Amino acid sequence: MATGRSLAAVYSARAFRTVPLRAGAWRPRAVAVAVAAAGEPASEHVRRLVAEFDPAVPLDSAVTPPSGWYTDPGFLQLELDRVFLRGWQAVGHIWQVKNPNDFFTGRLGNVEFVICRDANGKLHAFHNVCRHHASLLACGSGQKTCFQCPYHGWTYGLDGTLLKATRISGIKSFNKNDFGLIPIKVATWGPFVLVRFDDESTEDNVYDAVGNEWLGSASDLLGTNGIDTSLPHICRREYIINCNWKVFCDNYLDGGYHVPYAHGALASGLQLQSYETLTYERVSVQRCESAPAEPDDFDRLGTKALYAFVYPNFMINRYGPWMDTNLAVPLDSTRCKVVFDYFLDKSLLDDQSFIEKSLKDSEQVQIEDIALCEGVQRGLESPAYSVGRYAPSVEMAMHHFHCLIHGNLSG
Repeated sequence: MATGRSLAAVYSARAFRTVPLRAGAWRPRAVAVAVAAAGEPASEHVRRLVAEFDPAVPLDSAVTPPSGWYTDPGFLQLELDRVFLRGWQAVGHIWQVKNPNDFFTGRLGNVEFVICRDANGKLHAFHNVCRHHASLLACGSGQKTCFQCPYHGWTYGLDGTLLKATRISGIKSFNKNDFGLIPIKVATWGPFVLVRFDDESTEDNVYDAVGNEWLGSASDLLGTNGIDTSLPHICRREYIINCNWKVFCDNYLDGGYHVPYAHGALASGLQLQSYETLTYERVSVQRCESAPAEPDDFDRLGTKALYAFVYPNFMINRYGPWMDTNLAVPLDSTRCKVVFDYFLDKSLLDDQSFIEKSLKDSEQVQIEDIALCEGVQRGLESPAYSVGRYAPSVEMAMHHFHCLIHGNLSG
């Protein structure tokens, strides 16, 4: 087997090949074959970068991962292989596929996918690639009764069945039942849509089982703290940030350390001395009480704020009547896209003044965080920086995150 190739590359090269079964019958090579190929060793350079972080060192003595974790393209390829293409990944929310025929598309690494709900209301996920000559089938989001390839017109049902293959008269050993869209396992937990690229099983996903696999022992805590399907979706904001995806996550996970220095308005609404951090298998939760509001004050934070980080790149923020989520999607080793979705208690849907003021305040925090993250990335690329240290009293969630990454990459 060739060495030094990432699963992302293997995925691209192999996942859509066909395997002969018998005369006249072809089907897609199982994605599991690509996952099995992850045994191909990473380059020695990347392996050394992984090994430079030691998760066994106690937090108060530990140094942070080296800057190469945030700048090296080969390191990101290994992350795509062993972090993002394994296990459940959050990709959207149920309001995007609320009705029959709704769909939305996405990309993770070089994997293009489409999530849709068929006419019977069943949720599906597929690789967003035509089985004829690999054109993308759909883009964006909306409603469709079928997916028609814009290249040669091959047409697929929302259940993935090939409905029409154009101009194939004279073709031999072809059965259109063998050329449906390649499925991806999909499930929901609360208001979130999840997929996993390393599991081709087609059985229905039991809600509790998915929650346990995705959230571990934190599922009960999150499920009983207002993270449910009752909050309507208000809007989405997307930001392209000039930093590695982990820089954004690190910023989120510093236990409020940066808040009084970077977010003056936000800090005035929080009792930062009440900040606490809890860690679970693949989740960390930061909680903080809000400062008492005067009767006539604008109050979007409520009495408590909960910030949950779900490994590797999904953040759930619950405060007052609001819930917002942040999804950090790597674009390359030094850029990411962060998708914010905002959800609000039904009782305030008609209060446009409150909604606009809340979103404006949130936008200000994002602008401040983007400046921080892009400044950190530039520092990471400087020859002056190699590794740093943790503040033991607040940065335990960040250390937990780094240990999880190390565990995936070194396993």
